[in-house]
Amino acid sequence: MNDALAALYPQHLATLRERADTALARGGFDHLVVPAGRPITKFMDDLDYPFTVNPHFKHWLPLVDAPGSWLVYTPGNKPKLVFLQPHDYWHVVPEAPTGYWVEHFDIVTVRKPADAIAELPAMVSRCAIIGDQYCGAEQVQPNNPPAVIDYLHYHRAFKTPYELELMREASRRGTRGHRAAEQAFREGASELGIHQAYLAAVGQTDAELPYASIVCLNEHAAILHYTHFGRTPPAESRSFLIDAGASAAGYASDITRTYAGKGAGEFQALVDSMDAAERSFVAKVRAGQSYPELHVHAHHVIAGVLREHGFIRMSPESAVESGVTSAFFPHGLGHGIGMQVHDVAGFHASDAGGTIARPEGHPYLRLTRQLEPGMVVTIEPGLYFIDMLLAELKDKPVASDIDWAKVDAFRKYGGIRIEDDVVCTTGEPENMTRDAFALLP
Repeated sequence: MNDALAALYPQHLATLRERADTALARGGFDHLVVPAGRPITKFMDDLDYPFTVNPHFKHWLPLVDAPGSWLVYTPGNKPKLVFLQPHDYWHVVPEAPTGYWVEHFDIVTVRKPADAIAELPAMVSRCAIIGDQYCGAEQVQPNNPPAVIDYLHYHRAFKTPYELELMREASRRGTRGHRAAEQAFREGASELGIHQAYLAAVGQTDAELPYASIVCLNEHAAILHYTHFGRTPPAESRSFLIDAGASAAGYASDITRTYAGKGAGEFQALVDSMDAAERSFVAKVRAGQSYPELHVHAHHVIAGVLREHGFIRMSPESAVESGVTSAFFPHGLGHGIGMQVHDVAGFHASDAGGTIARPEGHPYLRLTRQLEPGMVVTIEPGLYFIDMLLAELKDKPVASDIDWAKVDAFRKYGGIRIEDDVVCTTGEPENMTRDAFALLP
């Protein structure tokens, strides 16, 4: 894989330099300065939270564990990495940079954070410094100028071939974990046991994953962000929902699958219908497709699934207009993905900023842009039996058009979500998730 990355990286770096040149010109700055970030100390403690690198830093180079380091880019000059390699016997010291990317940087190694500051441009007022309040130093604090941020974030939606290759690797790692998790479920493991099987197959720690894994047995699948991890296997494993990804040089995969247990034939039929619906939405990830329109279309299709399986008696149009589908499918169809699981600029109207509003009645959609080649999005329709939302639905006039006995019979399964990571191209979409599953033995 490193040979492929080595071939693709120069073009990736050239693209980032072009974007930075334009962003700095728009903001009236001479330098782009990006701190990798620092560990955050826990309140009233001397221990740190797991380190998470600034995404703007790892966009330029595949260093995800170099706290205290800095990237400096001045248009027309070679990018500079100020690499902090402290004298430290308490922790593992980061190894000196090596690999396919180092020849493209001027690398200065320092031993102390204060020495790193001395390597930054002297005129801090002429620097666009990108990071959060924990990223900088006392002398150099992030200013995050909107003109620079808006431009960089908007264009980050368009992945370079180098980025796509890393995301494919993240998908391959994630699907290995999913296969191991399904096997653990079939063998009757607890939620914690399933998660441990996932980690072992992926080869990453919890802190290295792009997000906290969601591992749900039975009714727990009705909790959208369930991360509790039951320690004891249930008496009967009726259903299993896993939403878990993996990382590759800071790039994420985000994958969800739902499985029926033994004897859950009717639930399996519902899973199959949702899988077919999800595939049909993936097929619509095309250049020019409005993502909000695709989200609303998904509601109509899911209304058809609810009607086909006998949960509702109304037309799909009535189910969507009355809000019935929102009780069963309360989240968005998906989001942008890349260095961050929920990637930035999902609502940007242009690279100068502005906002594209969500469709009325759909407050949780995370992406409202029109799809264009190079974008990577998730497609993750869901169908759940959430007690709180169903109780609210039962008090509405449309409740008479719902088969509540059928709904009650499915509460024990929790719900269904199926999610793939999909690349918008100039033609057929590329489903990185399904492609990765197809490579498994």
